[in-house]
Amino acid sequence: MTVQGTVAAGFEAVRDELAAFLAGAEHAPGAQLVVHRGGERVVDLWSDGVSGESLLGVFSSTKGAAYLVTALLVQDGVLDLDRTVASYWPEFAAEGKGGVTLRELLAHRAGVVGLDAGFSQEELADDRAIAALLAGQRPFWQPGRFFGYHGYVIGALVGEVVFRATGRTLQEWYEERIRAPYGLDLWLGLPESEEPRFLSTLPMLPTPEQRAEIKAAAYTPYSLTGIAYNEHAPGSVALEDFPNSRTVRANGQASVGGIGSARGLSGMYAAAVFGLDGRDPFLKPDTAAEFARIHSEGKDLVSGTPKAFGLGFHSFATHFSSIAADAFGHSGASGSLAFADPRQGFTYAYTRRRYAYPGGAAPENERLLWAVVRSLG
Repeated sequence: MTVQGTVAAGFEAVRDELAAFLAGAEHAPGAQLVVHRGGERVVDLWSDGVSGESLLGVFSSTKGAAYLVTALLVQDGVLDLDRTVASYWPEFAAEGKGGVTLRELLAHRAGVVGLDAGFSQEELADDRAIAALLAGQRPFWQPGRFFGYHGYVIGALVGEVVFRATGRTLQEWYEERIRAPYGLDLWLGLPESEEPRFLSTLPMLPTPEQRAEIKAAAYTPYSLTGIAYNEHAPGSVALEDFPNSRTVRANGQASVGGIGSARGLSGMYAAAVFGLDGRDPFLKPDTAAEFARIHSEGKDLVSGTPKAFGLGFHSFATHFSSIAADAFGHSGASGSLAFADPRQGFTYAYTRRRYAYPGGAAPENERLLWAVVRSLG
């Protein structure tokens, strides 16, 4: 497997680390890796099976775009983190959810991780449909008391607040305020004209040992995890196939339906905190710090594992020892990872075409990140 692309002087070790990983990989992942130092792109690499221009499903890395739109609207005074969701969206008050604030919703504390009856694939591709159905859903825990990852639905829930407050969708705000001004190759609603660049997600190919681990860790479709990932719904489609639907790509579902490249993801975070291509950053430092600050930490009720969340964003400092405490971003089930590290002055994005075992930020990110941080000096 070969590595193509460019690195700035001093970042050769990042290219070497990616090449070393690929040399030992059993199956070609189709990887892209991009790093910005401030607003300058200093790493732009890709491997066999993709190009730097390829567009991939980025799964939950999509959520970063949704949270940046929310942060912008909070910064503008359009949204108030401590107002209740129901004050914007009255129907959400049903089944004891009337006291849930926007802050709690973003911190994955609302308890509406899925629908009792499950979603059809058509509904799951449509944020407004998801929101309409979840408005009447009883929460799966006492809102505010615990937290659990709202993996498939958080973008729809936050997006409905945005729509009720402004009369415009989250996707429209993203296009106008973030994607188009900075020319980013990350789309919440992929135009037909960009379809030729899209490469479908390939399934993961676990080793026999990993297959045994998957079987041992299995959960039932009616568990909290199963409901959160819609596995109890008749005809449910595997998560790895979700972005392979043209309907999903066209709608730009704001939780897991984004389509883009590592250039687009790293560029989005660079635009947020450092500025890009001569344009000022669109987030103020205080806004970025508030959204990065940990709001939920401990055992995630959905995954059953320790996690930490800021306002929507993952807190990666609790997972990757190379990242500063105030870094913020999101990972995706295919193995993607994208974030900003304002303290150390860089943004990072890694994407994969082949779905990574076991899902979430692929394991190779750890070694790639250390190479980046060491190259920064």
